[in-house]
Amino acid sequence: MWKRIVALTAKEFLAILKDKKSRYSIIFPPIVQMLIFGYAATYDLTNVPYAVYNEDTGEVSRDLLSRFQGSDCFEEVARITHEAEVAPLVDRKKVLMVIHIDPRFTRDIMSGRTGKVQIIVDGRNSNTALLTLGYLRDIVTKFNEEWSEGHGGGGYPAEIVTRAWFNPNLLSRWFMVPGVVGQLTLVVTLMVTAMSVAREREEGTFDQLLVTPFRPAEILVGKALPGFIIGLGEATVIVLVAVFWFRVPLLGSLFTLYTGLVLFIFSAIGVGLMISALSVTMQQALLGAFLFLVPAVILSGFNTPIANMPEVVQYLTYLNPVRYLMIILRGVFLEQTPFRLLVSQFWPLAVIGAVTLTAAASLFRRRMY
Repeated sequence: MWKRIVALTAKEFLAILKDKKSRYSIIFPPIVQMLIFGYAATYDLTNVPYAVYNEDTGEVSRDLLSRFQGSDCFEEVARITHEAEVAPLVDRKKVLMVIHIDPRFTRDIMSGRTGKVQIIVDGRNSNTALLTLGYLRDIVTKFNEEWSEGHGGGGYPAEIVTRAWFNPNLLSRWFMVPGVVGQLTLVVTLMVTAMSVAREREEGTFDQLLVTPFRPAEILVGKALPGFIIGLGEATVIVLVAVFWFRVPLLGSLFTLYTGLVLFIFSAIGVGLMISALSVTMQQALLGAFLFLVPAVILSGFNTPIANMPEVVQYLTYLNPVRYLMIILRGVFLEQTPFRLLVSQFWPLAVIGAVTLTAAASLFRRRMY
């Protein structure tokens, strides 16, 4: 029995090593994915952009702000003088937080009272917001300890008052669930389309398809349509679960949401058909889909901010359709972002879909003839 098992194992190794595509799939994908995980999947925050709204001219407020300026975790990008300037900076993601110091801050502390510091934080990414608040509390706690030691006082001279926008309670579910809509839609659509032609080849029915009166374009549409219907249906079910089961607020319009989903599904279908056209077996199709899925998820901003990634990796994310869908989903769900403000995310999805579908059609036609 063991001899047969060893012989069968040796045969499988030989079959894999003889196939050039199988050798490539075994060696290169783990290396690429390891590099992506190592550089992109990080929870460390560096150079968090923030703005300062300092209504106090005293030395104590300047001392506190200097601690943020000397930290590697924070980067001051704006000084504002009016409350009306806060909202545009946060809405456009120019800053992750605004430090607002009360006009009586120095006077209160010098008089032995507690000075108020308001922190306005962008709560759309609850993980990042919580990490930012953790770093900020460390700085303020150290300031309080040093001030108390140097002036013989007790208690806490500075008090943080936090206000989170778009996600007031910083619930991670509100941040994660809209992203899951995109991830599951990608997985289902990609798997259905990636295995469509490969299954025909493996089952021996692809040759029968070639002798039918169908033109290549008609066959391609026939292969793409099930993926589109299944992907859109899957997305609809997940949106309903997110809203009615998980109670995630859907503040934006359904038209804006489904415009993004339709464009994204076309992009996913194009990638899936390209994989399917290049694959001879279903195993190769699965490996190809996996090779695309893992980097696409990591580079999408689904769990870790794209801004934290190295600059080279950030440029790579512009080729990833999931990146744009994450912005659309979270914008529609949490921010009530109107259609016109998401056009900058729609057109890259349309371009990616057109390029991948055209490439898939070319590969499909070449493999047929």
